[in-house]
Amino acid sequence: MIDIHCHILPGIDDGAQTMEDSLQMAKEALQEGIRTIIATPHHKNRQYDNEKTSILEQTAQLNEHLSNENIPLKILPGQEVRIYGEILEDYLAGGRILPLAESSYLFIEFPSAHVPRYAERMLFDLQTEGLTPIIVHPERNQEIIENPDLLYKLVNNGALSQVTAGSVCGYFGKKIKKFSHQLIEANLTHFLASDAHNVHNRTFKMAEALAEVEKSFGEDMTAMFRENAELLVVNQNVYKEVPERVVRKKFLGIF
Repeated sequence: MIDIHCHILPGIDDGAQTMEDSLQMAKEALQEGIRTIIATPHHKNRQYDNEKTSILEQTAQLNEHLSNENIPLKILPGQEVRIYGEILEDYLAGGRILPLAESSYLFIEFPSAHVPRYAERMLFDLQTEGLTPIIVHPERNQEIIENPDLLYKLVNNGALSQVTAGSVCGYFGKKIKKFSHQLIEANLTHFLASDAHNVHNRTFKMAEALAEVEKSFGEDMTAMFRENAELLVVNQNVYKEVPERVVRKKFLGIF
């Protein structure tokens, strides 16, 4: 299994703080059945800046430690980029923006409370330069929860999205669990990943989430999530179905 979203690099954001933390996360990942992780430290989220060149160095160092400890886990470089106006310029300049596993897929994070008005144009512009934006954890964005058509429009225009394993299982609450399932059902998400930060309160939950997906949506959906992660790593086109709108059901005349 491949986990495409994880804060396993030590001491550079709010994930693993020490190399020992990273090694503990690696061991837990193996227990989950994960054999490859894309390290995705935060970048430009007003708290952390982690540019491409430093992430490549940190990834190499962690892989060396894993090898020395005989831990059979492979770390690939990536980045969780908070959307900002100069992403494309910084990507084209080189050295700052790092697509996942150095592919053409790029993580884009929105602020938790809203979707910036320029997001649609930004995601379009990224695609014109050959990048495929992946919106991370849309199920935890307050504006998307309130207006799922925002995500529908972005996905319909070519963006992808990734839901968090813990969301699918209910670790962020019943509301977010229900919305995660609605996004899966409406073909509005294409990847399942851990967004793990540690081995305490933000762990992997990947095996549990895949079991939940299989129970609710069947083996084909589980297979799609597994295979899309594999296709991403080798920079191939991923599977995606025609997106649908999330239907808000009325209750006693009230949405």
